[in-house]
Amino acid sequence: MPTPAQPHHRFVIIGAGPTGLGAALRLLELGETDFLLIEAAPTAGGLAASVVDERGFTWDLGGHVQFSHYQTFDDYMALALGEEGWIAHQRESWVWMRERFVPYPFQYNLHRLPKDDTWRCVQGLLEVAGAPVEKPTDFADWILRTFGRGIAEVFLLPYNFKVWAYPPSAMNARWVGERVAVPDLQTVIKGLCLGKDHLSWGPNNTFRFPRRGGTGAVWTQLAERIPSANTRFNDAVVAIDAANRTLTTASGIRCGYEHLISTLPLDRLAVMVGDPALIEETARLLYSSVHVVGIGLRGQPPAALRTKCWMYFPEDDCPFYRVTVFSNYSPNNTPEPGSTWSLMAEVSESPQKPVDAERVVEDVIRGMYATQLIQSDAEILTRWHRRLEYGYPTPSRERDAILEQTLPALEALNIYSRGRFGAWRYEVSNQDHSLMQGVEVVERLVKLRQEVTLNQSELVNGRYNPSPYPEWQ
Repeated sequence: MPTPAQPHHRFVIIGAGPTGLGAALRLLELGETDFLLIEAAPTAGGLAASVVDERGFTWDLGGHVQFSHYQTFDDYMALALGEEGWIAHQRESWVWMRERFVPYPFQYNLHRLPKDDTWRCVQGLLEVAGAPVEKPTDFADWILRTFGRGIAEVFLLPYNFKVWAYPPSAMNARWVGERVAVPDLQTVIKGLCLGKDHLSWGPNNTFRFPRRGGTGAVWTQLAERIPSANTRFNDAVVAIDAANRTLTTASGIRCGYEHLISTLPLDRLAVMVGDPALIEETARLLYSSVHVVGIGLRGQPPAALRTKCWMYFPEDDCPFYRVTVFSNYSPNNTPEPGSTWSLMAEVSESPQKPVDAERVVEDVIRGMYATQLIQSDAEILTRWHRRLEYGYPTPSRERDAILEQTLPALEALNIYSRGRFGAWRYEVSNQDHSLMQGVEVVERLVKLRQEVTLNQSELVNGRYNPSPYPEWQ
C-alpha cells in the first residue's frame, strides 16, 4: 500500500502558551490559515495556566499579575475577558525581615528597620553616591555599585540568591532595566526624615487579575478563538528533522512545515533538532526550577495581610522567596469566598540550591508559621504542590553570547525560537512580552517587519508601545 501523504503547513507553532497563542491569533488576523498549533498539554496556557485542586481552590503556576507595555496586548486581554472579567488592584508588595514587614521598594522604607540596620544601609548608599560610573562585571557588582554594601548584604544579595537559585555573581547586569528599583538618594533621605512609607513603585504598581479562573482563564479563552482544525492538543512534539522540515509527535503524526515557531525551552529544542554544536551551546544556559505550593485555609486573612499582594522573603527562616495572598487577587480563587482564603508560595531550585521535593510542602508550612503568615491554630484545608522544571531563564554572564550564536543558527534552518524559554531573555519574558514575541515573529515572516520586543528590550520596556509600532511605519 502507498504511504499516506503527511500533512504540510506553511506555519507550525509548538506550544499554546502566550507566545504560541499570540502567533496563532496574529496569523488569523493576517488571513493566514495554513498553520497548525501543537500543544503537549490538554489545555492552553503553558506556564501561565491555572489549576483547580480537589478542594476547589484555584492556583496559578507562579505569582502572575496582569500589566502591560503594549496596546496590542491590552486589546487581546479585552478580547479574552471583556471589561467586566477583571478585578483591578493597587500593588502592595512588602519585604518580611527582622520579624517585620518593610514596604517595597526596600531602600525607600529604611525607617522600618532596626536602627543599626538603617544606618548600615544608609552608610552604604552614601559611600557609592557620586562614585565614578563604571561598567559592572556582573549582577552582584552592579548591586554593590548601585546600592552600597549595606543594602546589598542586608537584603539584595541574599534575596537574589534565594529567587534565582544562583549567586548574583554568576549573572550579568544587562537584564536589570525596570526590574529593580534604583535608589534616589533624596527619596531615601525624605523617607528617613518623615518616617513615611513609600509604596507602589514600578511598572506594575497597578495591575488587574481575572475575576474567575485564575490567570489561565485568559489563555483558555483566547485559545477558543482558534479553529479546532488549526490546533492539536494533548500531543507533544518529540522529534524535528530540520533538513527536511518535518516534525514528529508522540502520537506518531509526521508533519511538514515551511516555518517552525517553537516556544520549547531552547536547550530542549536543540536536542530535538540534533545539531551537536547547538546542543553544546544551549547546554551552557542556566535556569532554575520552581516549586509552587498552595495553602488553602478556613476563615479570612489576618489584618496584616488583608490588603497585601505579594511579599519577598530574603532570610533563612523560610524556604520560599515570595508568597502571594492569592485570595486577595480574587475571592473566587477559593471555593467559599468570604469563608476561605489562600497563600501561594514559590521555592526556587537549581544544582546550586537543591530542594527536597518530598519535604517542600511541610517546609513551606513551617516557614509560614515562622514568618507569621499563619498561626498555629490555622485550619489548613488543602496543600497543593507543583514543580515546574523550567521556572526562571537565568540571565547568566554567558547568556547573551550563547543566544547570539544559537538563535541565528536556528533561523537559518527556518526555526524561530521565541517566548520565555524559547528566547531565554528574562527581561522580556512576562506574559505581555511573551505574547508579543509571537505576534512580532509572525509580522516578520508575513510582513517583513521588525521584531522589536526580542531585539530592543530597553525600548519596549521604556514606553507604552502603540499598535502598530512607530518602527513599522
